[in-house]
Amino acid sequence: MKVFIKIFIVCIAVTVFYGCGSNESEPKGQPEGKEAPKSEEGHEEGPVTVAALSAAQIKAVGIVFGGIEEKELTATIKANGLLSVPNNNKANATALYGGVVKTLNVQLGDHVRKGQVIATITNPQFVQLQEEYVSLASKITLAEQEMARQQELNEGNAGARKNLQAATADFNSLRARKASLQQQIQLMGINPNSVNLSNMRTSLAVTSPINGTVSNVFAKIGSYVDVSSPVIEIVDNSLLHLDLQVFEKDLPLVKVGQLINFQLTNNPDKTYTAKVFTIGSSFENDSKTIAVHSTVVGSKVGLIDGMNITGMIGVNNVRTPAVPNDAIVEADGKYYIFVETDKKPEEHEEGHDDHGHAHDEGEAKHAHKNEQEAGQHGEEQAKNINFEKIEIQKGVSALGYTAITPVTEVPAGTKIVVKGAFFINAKMSNTGGHEH
Repeated sequence: MKVFIKIFIVCIAVTVFYGCGSNESEPKGQPEGKEAPKSEEGHEEGPVTVAALSAAQIKAVGIVFGGIEEKELTATIKANGLLSVPNNNKANATALYGGVVKTLNVQLGDHVRKGQVIATITNPQFVQLQEEYVSLASKITLAEQEMARQQELNEGNAGARKNLQAATADFNSLRARKASLQQQIQLMGINPNSVNLSNMRTSLAVTSPINGTVSNVFAKIGSYVDVSSPVIEIVDNSLLHLDLQVFEKDLPLVKVGQLINFQLTNNPDKTYTAKVFTIGSSFENDSKTIAVHSTVVGSKVGLIDGMNITGMIGVNNVRTPAVPNDAIVEADGKYYIFVETDKKPEEHEEGHDDHGHAHDEGEAKHAHKNEQEAGQHGEEQAKNINFEKIEIQKGVSALGYTAITPVTEVPAGTKIVVKGAFFINAKMSNTGGHEH
């Protein structure tokens, strides 16, 4: 009987043990029939496409606005060349008479006007010419009187005919000499009617023959100059020519009237435009290239005679939308530009924390804080500028520009970011995750 009681107690103990183990395997506090919540490892959100920057941020990072331009990039011929000024836009200021430089009124780089006094020169010969011109007046008067007297004698058969002829020749010779001196004095810049014994000039003015910039100064004070010795060189850069060297194989594609986009070899940040007006008919030296001459149109700021350039000749005037290379950013294997927009940045909701519990207290605190800062936040938003990320397809690149095809339509006249786009992209990437 005692053995049977012991076996019964052992069976009850085993049953209680297995029942307790089964209950412990169930999550505590979990209602029956419901699964336990899984811990959230991350909060997945849609991609951020709009970001806002304040005026201070825009100024600090140097963001520059621009627009989508039409450029000839899809079909072009690349060639090197040189800027030049036609000979009729270059001039040397020279002295018509030899002399010593007394004053020099300009320096290298100065802008001069046509007729402006460049320098003055002196020479005793100038006084001698004026002296002879003044003395000729009395000699002509005397010769004229002698000719009249011989005419009277000849009419009364009291004088020889040859005397009349000699008097007439002397009178005409003196008149011719006076006319010659008058022209020489005018070329010296002196009014012949103002020349008298008390008003003789000892120096002459050298004037500029054209408007332009002083590109070279040959003389100095005290040096001797004459007709073969220019005082300065003047260049008028308002009519610059672009001479491109095009290879023989590309020559059939070049036509008069085509546009050329070019950049300075040592300063590729800015693009200029020229238009072809004539094509050479002979090879240049041994390079097997033909000169293509064009006129620079539009802005000429920063262009100087003799600068080396790299040009792109548009073939068949094919134009395509293009933006500066700095306007394009890459993200996740795609390319984007940023445009100014009225859209507002997306608001991101706060979900669960790292342990899967709801942020009830955090949301309440966040809402209270928003109520307190609503006025300040509204003022800041009014000063902000919103930028939208627009996906594009890239085309060919040349002269600092890249052809683009927007995936979504961009209205004409829309402002785009042409410099500093990488900063906006970085800011947008940082705000794309979950913020607390």
